[in-house]
Amino acid sequence: AKKKKPKLLNKFDKTIKAELDAAEKLRKKGKLEQAQKAFEDLVIRYPQSPRARYGKAQTEDDLAEKMRSNDMLQRAINTYGEAADLPNAPTDLVKLALKRRAERQQFLELGRIRGSLVTLQKLVQLFPDDVSLKNDFGVGYLLLGDNSNAKKVYEEVLSIAPHDGFAKVHYGFILKAENKIAESIPFLKEGLESGDPGTDDGRFYFHLGDALQRVGDEEAYKWYELGHKRGHFASMWQRSLYNVDGLKAQPWWTAKETGYTDLVKALERNWKLVRDEGLAVMDTEKGLFLPEDENLREKGDWGQFTLWQQGKKNENSCKQVPKTCTLMERFPESTGCKRGQIKYSIMKPGTHVWPHTGPTNCRLRMHLGLVIPKEGCRIRCTNDTRTWEEGKVLIFDDSFEHEVWQDASSFRLIFIVDVWHPELTPHQRRTLSPI
Repeated sequence: AKKKKPKLLNKFDKTIKAELDAAEKLRKKGKLEQAQKAFEDLVIRYPQSPRARYGKAQTEDDLAEKMRSNDMLQRAINTYGEAADLPNAPTDLVKLALKRRAERQQFLELGRIRGSLVTLQKLVQLFPDDVSLKNDFGVGYLLLGDNSNAKKVYEEVLSIAPHDGFAKVHYGFILKAENKIAESIPFLKEGLESGDPGTDDGRFYFHLGDALQRVGDEEAYKWYELGHKRGHFASMWQRSLYNVDGLKAQPWWTAKETGYTDLVKALERNWKLVRDEGLAVMDTEKGLFLPEDENLREKGDWGQFTLWQQGKKNENSCKQVPKTCTLMERFPESTGCKRGQIKYSIMKPGTHVWPHTGPTNCRLRMHLGLVIPKEGCRIRCTNDTRTWEEGKVLIFDDSFEHEVWQDASSFRLIFIVDVWHPELTPHQRRTLSPI
């Protein structure tokens, strides 16, 4: 069915249609300053006109984008609200004005999502039969990190529209975040299979595959492959979501291939110093090693002690291991890597880390073996499994799927050093956002 054109004019506005059209024509042509003046004049002359007010809001919205001005955007947001509140505003106009207002409120700043939620809530109350508005309302809650209210919204959607794919993937996403792994699978799967708008998102393929892997279902790779075909992942194995296109992609690297041979040599030459400082920290204060918090472990004990994060030095940690930090200061490819960390990682016996991928293809990860039990410790990256050696560096690209087992009889300690991917330009290193 052809989409009906929204009805934006009430009885009164039909009588001033020629003037409204003239102002709108200026806006459409991109003559925004003139359009703004024209709509402002109309609002002054006809304060009761919803269409004039809506046109003023759209022009302010366009100007905000052109001038990159948050103040102008805030004006547009206010004007959309005024247009929707006018008596006799046509239903279509109210809906368009409030939807756009919520979008622009979300854009303005995540801190102001609360404003957009209020707007979305109003929309849901005004148009209770419109499922897509309820779906947007749920996203509003998710953006605020309020999963429990989002969950209620999607439960309500699925009770009235049980086949809604958008609600299904989001509901599955929330269940997965609650660690209800098996329950999340059918929702994520059916939602993706629906092909509904808004479902074809890398995060949903990522979490469906991850959930299937955790219940031991090989079908995970079918979904990873599909996610790759849809352009969300660089390959079935390389599933990071914050990527720079065209970077050399391979799971394992040699020092020579990275070009960071000085760093590798320095780590391997000074490994005992790095080890001894790490052991001293471990012994004095068990509390400095924080448990891994990304829900990557099936079982066991895995702690980390971080020295640099997102290119920022942790001064307190460095006071505990001063020589190691002084050593690292010589290597800006690592200390300046805003998409990585430098940290000690301790893993106790009986630990298994689920197959997972790092968030970005912009870094490579070096592991310096410090205390490595004779047997029982191994790391798989794609389909190639290796072991650590004391005093030796292993280098891999953690945007490829990897998995770790610690079945030894004593702890394993390594030193993790992330470096910028060698093919990134100095400009990219300066300007990429931190992760």
